[in-house]
Amino acid sequence: MKKGGKGRFGLKGRGVDPKAREEVRALLGKEPRRRDLLIEHLHKIQDRYGQLSSAHLAALAEAMMLSQTEVYEVATFYHHFDVVKEGETPPAALTVRVCDSLSCALLGSELLIEQLSKTLGKDVRVLHAPCVGRCESAPVAIVGQYPVLNASVSTVEKAVSEKKTRCPATPYVDFNAYRKGGGYRLIADCLAGKRTREDVTKIMEDSALRGLGGAGFPTGRKWKIVAAEPAPRVMAVNIDEGEPGTFKDRWYLERDPHRFLEGMLVAAWCSGVGEIYIYLRDEYAGCRAILEKELSKLGKQSSFPLPPIHLRRGAGAYICGEESAMIESIEGKRGMPRLRPPYVAQVGLFGYPTLEHNMETVYWVREIVEKGGAWFAAQGRNGRKGLRSFSVSGRVKRPGMHLAPAGITARQLIDEFCGGMLDGHEFYGYLPGGASGGILPASLGDVPLDFDTLQPHGSFIGSAAVVVLSNKDKAAAAAKNLMKFFKDESCGQCTPCRVGTTKALALMDAKQWNQPLLKELSQAMMDASICGLGQAAPNPALTVMKYFPQEVG
Repeated sequence: MKKGGKGRFGLKGRGVDPKAREEVRALLGKEPRRRDLLIEHLHKIQDRYGQLSSAHLAALAEAMMLSQTEVYEVATFYHHFDVVKEGETPPAALTVRVCDSLSCALLGSELLIEQLSKTLGKDVRVLHAPCVGRCESAPVAIVGQYPVLNASVSTVEKAVSEKKTRCPATPYVDFNAYRKGGGYRLIADCLAGKRTREDVTKIMEDSALRGLGGAGFPTGRKWKIVAAEPAPRVMAVNIDEGEPGTFKDRWYLERDPHRFLEGMLVAAWCSGVGEIYIYLRDEYAGCRAILEKELSKLGKQSSFPLPPIHLRRGAGAYICGEESAMIESIEGKRGMPRLRPPYVAQVGLFGYPTLEHNMETVYWVREIVEKGGAWFAAQGRNGRKGLRSFSVSGRVKRPGMHLAPAGITARQLIDEFCGGMLDGHEFYGYLPGGASGGILPASLGDVPLDFDTLQPHGSFIGSAAVVVLSNKDKAAAAAKNLMKFFKDESCGQCTPCRVGTTKALALMDAKQWNQPLLKELSQAMMDASICGLGQAAPNPALTVMKYFPQEVG
């Protein structure tokens, strides 16, 4: 049989360079060559060589018995892979990513990018980056994987000169400290038969806890739905947290990772799940190091049996925060959302019924079960139930993660938890739910912040990412920043989103917006886009036209 060329039975595509073949074999070692590990193996090459050369991609395709086209399509889908074709110049040895999403843009990231591009020299590549999940410390630059908080030209230059490229470790509650504080007693009791699945699920239903990734689906009900499906069942934990303004998951992971892990195990047990996948965004290198270390301790030192737990690394794609796109990515594919039905609870990861949860949702499980569902439900204000982890950034004195009652208003959140507005700034508007949730005026600052309370105003709470604008900001400029983000992050699968975000941004660049056309376009995007990205992308523009008409003509 012919070994090369384009014959009927020959291997199609470029030949494999022997040196590249050996380098890839050495990197992969004894790791399985399964299809779902493609992105993990691409990371190994990117981390080692700072790029994905054509030779290495061809060698990886051969090693995994995949077509070179398939490997190339996956590699080029994600922002954090640098695919270098033959004859192209490789990227600089060091990359500095400067966040240009809204919270960082409010505090001068555009000027910072411009200045760094001039001062860091040819050996450093400076890139615009979407939200990196550290909005409380805006503006933020990432030197390699080292976050420079409240960044300036001098602090970034210092990090570069000192070769700080790794994310430093943060103090956190490790396995031994967590166990001394009563940790893992709950899951041990569950597995020992001291608690029943029905009783624990009932407690979660009584708590009224809803999914905290944005969709707000009742947690206990989700467990019941998945448990009713035929085995085998799997679980996928979504920690992609790419919504601009959102950083609550990182905040919890950096401080108390085992509380999340125990809640995850309880949720899996209640739903009859036999295998767990944790999908963590690539920007959270520090969290990844913590989880790798603590999962290893848990596996070696736990006194109870564990299901297989796999930690998977994202590669820079906001769309993978959508549950079905995340599942595609875990399977080693491009993060393209799936058409529904079927829903992931019935046909999800690898075709199995899948319990999909945001990290923070399961973080609350242990405390709710120990204190009772009524305890959690009683925490709210204004007739609402539970607690909310608000990621607050923008023009406030104390940005950060603030745990507050569900149903608190934006004005109360600013005054009681954030120390008020910055000196010289007046409350002008706010984003109650990150980039997707629209922009509301200060005149609506007394609306309770919770699921279902904001929809009458054309907005929603989503992941509770609150970005506060002042009288020194323009809501229209904020909306343009958000639309640019959606345009850049659209996966391109469906025309309403791919073309609609581009067209909308062009319309919003005009000094006077063509409002009838923009509203018509927005309706088409909301009606016909496959997933939430395209459906929610018009919200900032629509709310600006409704509440800030003086800014757009």
